[in-house]
Amino acid sequence: MELARAHVLVCGGTGCTSSGSEKVIAALETSLKERNLENEIKVVRTGCFGLCALGPIMIVYPEGVFYSMVKPEDIEEIVEEHFLKGRVVKRLLYQETVTEDDTVKSLGEIDFFKKQERVALRNCGVINPEKIDEYIAFDGYKALGKVLTEMKPQEVIDEIKKSGLRGRGGAGFPTGMKWQFTHDAVGEKKFVACNADEGDPGAFMDRSVLEGDPHSIIEAMAIAAYAVGADQGFIYIRAEYPIAVQRLQIAINQAKEYGLLGENIFDSGFNFDLELRLGAGAFVCGEETALMTSIEGHRGEPRPRPPFPAIKGLWQRPTLLNNVETYANITAIINNGADWFNSIGTEKSKGTKVFAVGGKINNTGLVEIPMGTTLREIIYEIGGGIPNGKQFKAAQTGGPSGGCIPASLIDTKIDYDNLIAIGSMMGSGGLIVMDEDTCMVDIAKFFLEFTVDESCGKCAPCRIGTKRLLEILEKITEGKGTLEDIDKLEELCYSIKNSAFCGLGQTAPNPILSTLQYFRDEYIAHVVDKKCPAGVCKALVAYEIDPAKCKGCGICAKQCPVNAISGKIKEPFTIDASKCVKCGVCETKCPFKAISK
Repeated sequence: MELARAHVLVCGGTGCTSSGSEKVIAALETSLKERNLENEIKVVRTGCFGLCALGPIMIVYPEGVFYSMVKPEDIEEIVEEHFLKGRVVKRLLYQETVTEDDTVKSLGEIDFFKKQERVALRNCGVINPEKIDEYIAFDGYKALGKVLTEMKPQEVIDEIKKSGLRGRGGAGFPTGMKWQFTHDAVGEKKFVACNADEGDPGAFMDRSVLEGDPHSIIEAMAIAAYAVGADQGFIYIRAEYPIAVQRLQIAINQAKEYGLLGENIFDSGFNFDLELRLGAGAFVCGEETALMTSIEGHRGEPRPRPPFPAIKGLWQRPTLLNNVETYANITAIINNGADWFNSIGTEKSKGTKVFAVGGKINNTGLVEIPMGTTLREIIYEIGGGIPNGKQFKAAQTGGPSGGCIPASLIDTKIDYDNLIAIGSMMGSGGLIVMDEDTCMVDIAKFFLEFTVDESCGKCAPCRIGTKRLLEILEKITEGKGTLEDIDKLEELCYSIKNSAFCGLGQTAPNPILSTLQYFRDEYIAHVVDKKCPAGVCKALVAYEIDPAKCKGCGICAKQCPVNAISGKIKEPFTIDASKCVKCGVCETKCPFKAISK
């Protein structure tokens, strides 16, 4: 067998694929074949590296050279210079990897990766997710073999309990306790299920794990099934994740072919099979009982709890349900021990947490940090800070179910209890960063629009109550609100939280309540001053030309799409407010910064 002298890892996750990584891979394979280098230089399509803002990403080993934003037309130069002449193409390097003396840093020395600890993401960006042999080479299915040949089901559950792992899908319920409930439930037939219905705006953690390391979820579900006494599993995944769906199906087929799914796995007498179920895009199906109703073939609506799924889940049988990231930690715990996992994180929040970091931040992407890392470290050290020198204003965690963390709390240590204490929540791990130009009333409205649209309509507090909340927010952002509306808004939020049927409705008011708590002055400005401090709400924006700064060049008038600006050349121009559609083109185009809102 001929050994390759170099491996080129190219991100094949959704982010880089959307940036053209498949064309980059095709060009690279063609170029190498033309030079008879295809056996010397191996191209590996991997999952997400994390730095999504720089895609397509290509990393060359053994050197560890990090090329970013690579285009198909760059490939010839890379092959000629790097692979044939041994000279790094510096113009394509991720600049943070280059030192003053032109040496190249390793990934572990880069600010983005320095404070991360990859447990759930350990294989993402490292292996080809479509090749089971590569997963096995990185200790894949070792944990399953250990569990089936050396451990009893209760011993497995005890190890998960000891690790302190909490569910990574929302409220952080202790994983081992959930496994114990399902194990103890009476029933001849039991199921395990995986919630891969990731629907929060700005969240893509689970998708990246499934795209980059699908076998880790399959192996973990098999371990869970053995522990609780199940022989059938379901992965409920969004149909909008085509790459993840494809790679999961490939992985399931490979596992069956290798005898790692099916009957008598590892000659242990344990049987386990696994199927995919595609969701149709309903956010409410991320709620566990609605998800199970959908798997059964019915309209995705929540069911009363109790009984909880561990007692009566799929088809009224005991069912264990965890989300993708929770399962992604299981094999690492079994292989490395509960004490190892327990040593990471904080006293009540063990291990790491994966965040999809987006919004007004330089390093948009996927990060995995030990619990207890501060928000400041995530934003300024890992995330690279706020673009264009703007000031950090707030961060939203937990998506539509979460809340906003203001700049005054930027040194909060991120874990389950700390986030709840300040009015937010961990959620599945979306983290949206906002700068000084963000209107917090508008942010609350954005999340309410999403919740109203996604409500299943089963209960009145959610179906009607959230609609009323949205109407009040719309009234305020249009400059028609009153101080009484703010009081009504707050009162209605608490009513919905206390009476809604499922978690979607109960948490829907959180974005409003957190913005009222920390940014009430912005609500008051919208109501009393009829002004949006951030200049976002169009109804409250008025563009003006400062005569002291205006040079009379006329550029603004030429750019205005509705002819709302008039004046004479070399004299200050004016804006007719009655004609202005508040598009902002004049402010953008003015070379003298004479126009403001």
